Amino acid sequence: MASVNRKRTFVHVHLVSDSTGETLMTASRAAVARYEDVEAIEHVYPLVRSDRQLDRVLAEIEDAPGIVMFTLVDPDILTRLQATCNELGLPCIDVLDPLVAVFQSYLNVQKASRIGAQHELDAGYFRRIEALNFAMRHDDGALPDDIDEADVVLIGVSRTSKTPTSIYLAHRGVRATNLPIVTDLPLPSNLFEARRALIVGLTASPERIVALRENRLISMNAERKGSSYVNRQAVAKEVTYARKLCAENGWPLIDVTRRSIEETAAAIVALLSDRRYGSGGLAEDF
Repeated sequence: MASVNRKRTFVHVHLVSDSTGETLMTASRAAVARYEDVEAIEHVYPLVRSDRQLDRVLAEIEDAPGIVMFTLVDPDILTRLQATCNELGLPCIDVLDPLVAVFQSYLNVQKASRIGAQHELDAGYFRRIEALNFAMRHDDGALPDDIDEADVVLIGVSRTSKTPTSIYLAHRGVRATNLPIVTDLPLPSNLFEARRALIVGLTASPERIVALRENRLISMNAERKGSSYVNRQAVAKEVTYARKLCAENGWPLIDVTRRSIEETAAAIVALLSDRRYGSGGLAEDF
């Protein structure tokens, strides 16, 4: 009960960017996550590129003082923001400046002052878009004949986060497809013949899967009573079957019970890297 009654600390965090603001949000949330009882109230200001836009930002900072984080290139806008924060006695942090300074010192080259340079429409951008289209076309067993066109094939019983993991991998430029494991239905034969694609099994504890499936049935207003879909013993058999299938075929297996989608995707990217550079040891249980 003591943890329930803990007092939470709320802090206003102002994220000011001349681009999308994604870098700031990621950095801010990573920092706040290190404090168990702190919750950030985010104020996100993307595409701040004019004095008029900055006027609104400064007014909101004055109304709700807090930590100010920014990624700005325009020196005039940057100077105004820092000056206002100094007057208000607020911390004002250039999130990328320490990292950029290290690169500049190590490489001995001048940085480019281009707004949103990380979002340019380069080859990597179009690779991510193509990977996203691929994942959407091949979701949940669709187009199984294209298995070896994928970089990664995710397999697992229902509710093991196959689809969101595929989408997240696509945002990193990885072409992923996913196939459901159903005890009474055979998997496509070409899955066992795949040479290019890395096949990865996803699993979770039966309790976790049952909870997710029950929530899904509730959202669909479907009948739960007597359904093997949410029967603890039936789900345990599904999980055992999937584990055995992966073990027999030497496919790595990742337990997603307590993993976020990001952590699962990171483990898969590591497996891809090991495979490409010959580190071996793919048939592991993560």
